[in-house]
Amino acid sequence: MQYRKLGRTGWNVSAISFGAWAIGGSWGDVDDKQSLAALHAAVDCGINFIDTADVYGNGRSERLVAQLRAERKEDIIVATKAGRKLPAQTVAGYTRENLTGWIEESCRNLKVDALDLVQLHCPSTDLYYRPEVFGYLDDLQAAGKIRNYGVSVERVEEALKAIEFPNVQTVQIIFNCFRQRPAELFFQRAQAKEVGILARVPLASGLLSGKFSRNSTFAADDHRNFNRHGEAFDVGETFSGVDYGTALSAVDQIRPLVAPEASMAQFALRWILMFDAVTCAIPGGKSPKQVTDNCAAADLPALTSDVMERVSRIYSSEIGPSVHDRW
Repeated sequence: MQYRKLGRTGWNVSAISFGAWAIGGSWGDVDDKQSLAALHAAVDCGINFIDTADVYGNGRSERLVAQLRAERKEDIIVATKAGRKLPAQTVAGYTRENLTGWIEESCRNLKVDALDLVQLHCPSTDLYYRPEVFGYLDDLQAAGKIRNYGVSVERVEEALKAIEFPNVQTVQIIFNCFRQRPAELFFQRAQAKEVGILARVPLASGLLSGKFSRNSTFAADDHRNFNRHGEAFDVGETFSGVDYGTALSAVDQIRPLVAPEASMAQFALRWILMFDAVTCAIPGGKSPKQVTDNCAAADLPALTSDVMERVSRIYSSEIGPSVHDRW
């Protein structure tokens, strides 16, 4: 496992970390016993950073992470998120009282006195023009409720605006072979300000695992079924906002670039780690095997410049026209 500096926090975190959305819900059947086994497998592989949120299973994911911490001796850094409990996403909902309440509830779920890292959970773009909200976070940090804070964003515009606030330590953003725009300008700006970058949806909801076909089906409670067109939340969260058939065609073009000793998922994760600005990729995993396979990506050889260029060309011709200027 590789470790990289997480912004100005003083923490070094595993380059492949653990995204805990899937063990909370919205990804089909979830079994807590298997989820806990997946979490233990992550720590066994050297993962020391877990990303969760208060709304993943209404605290279910956070409580599983708390159980993991109770059963392990290793230092495990946990990031969670706040804001999606609002019945509707409005800037007015991000009050001092609401933020304090959400953070205190996450502390109870995680069984801690203070959160390692809390992230605003994909609020509307207007919030980034409301400095008082970041002032509330500064006050919560001063009060010892949170150690550090950051944001999880949908758009590059939001990421660029967020890092203007001096105490934003991290930005979580969708970045993968199908969503390459963050590397154009944002990465350079974030590096200059020493802001950590968490690459979420690194496998495009599993598309970049290469395991799906046009005949693949998803359970009714899986967002890859119920959010195909953004019915529940931003469509960019599901398959990275790429049309399913278009994405499968692009996957077929990427497949020949994968070395024989690697899986396509490992290739996609290694592609992300080729960008020095990225602190870590946070793939999910509902089974120990998924997790251990993902972790192995950190040990793969660097991809060649020719391979990187070919992925870039596939993106530009097949994917970019429908997603590049949208997020």
